[in-house]
Amino acid sequence: MSAKPEIEGERRRIAGLSVRLFGPEDGPPLLMSSGLGGAGGYWMPHLPALAARHRVILYDQRGTGESDRAIPQPYGLGYMADDLLRILDGLSICAAHVVGHAAGGMAALQLALAAPARVKSITVVNGWDAPDPHFVRCMAIRRAIMETQGARAYLTAQPLFLFPADWISAHLDALDRQTDAHAADFQSQDVLFARMDALTGADLRAGLANVRAPVLLVVAEDDMLVPAGRSRALRDALARAPVTLAVSERGGHAVNITRAAWFEETLDAFLATAATKQTS
Repeated sequence: MSAKPEIEGERRRIAGLSVRLFGPEDGPPLLMSSGLGGAGGYWMPHLPALAARHRVILYDQRGTGESDRAIPQPYGLGYMADDLLRILDGLSICAAHVVGHAAGGMAALQLALAAPARVKSITVVNGWDAPDPHFVRCMAIRRAIMETQGARAYLTAQPLFLFPADWISAHLDALDRQTDAHAADFQSQDVLFARMDALTGADLRAGLANVRAPVLLVVAEDDMLVPAGRSRALRDALARAPVTLAVSERGGHAVNITRAAWFEETLDAFLATAATKQTS
């Protein structure tokens, strides 16, 4: 689920993508990519912590939100990485720190493989090296809900895959409001299914040893959607990259939301270390 934006930011339209900029213009660029939901608003709760020192770049992924709703067919992870590159080109940014939640993290890794000079560091929240059978099964269940019951039912069920049960119970009213806000203009079924197929086919194992940029892997042990072991396999596959593994015992798939302060502190420390390595 993405937060309803309360801060407007500076708006840009780049290659059909809705982009918003926050923070100092001369701050280190921090390009943030959300998961399957696609909305840049997913990262809005983190702006007070991140936009104080960084030039934070949020965007709605192609096919979602205020970006162009048409996507290439057949769709793949490479197209998501291409859009990251289009944003950097459109903003005349040579290289950026890229933060991605699940699908967004996989796109960041793909970008590092395709255009390594454009990536200063990569942060992946609950990602994977290759699709896990449980993840594929969960995607099939979510697909069936969308196909048989529609967007509202899909969005109502979505927190079950993203958050721990006690967190859902404590935030039901807010989650219901988000469902109401997003149901009317949610991505189309065809777009959602194409994006799901891109993720269930996202196996990067053959190339991950070529990634050299610093990588932060954020993982929740109780992730309901992507087993935590996939992040450890991802760490092992990134054989030539300096990797930091940050583990939370609880927090679920959207651990950056449920444990926001911990995530922000972890990311801030990693970015400071990555910047030091680049200048040393």
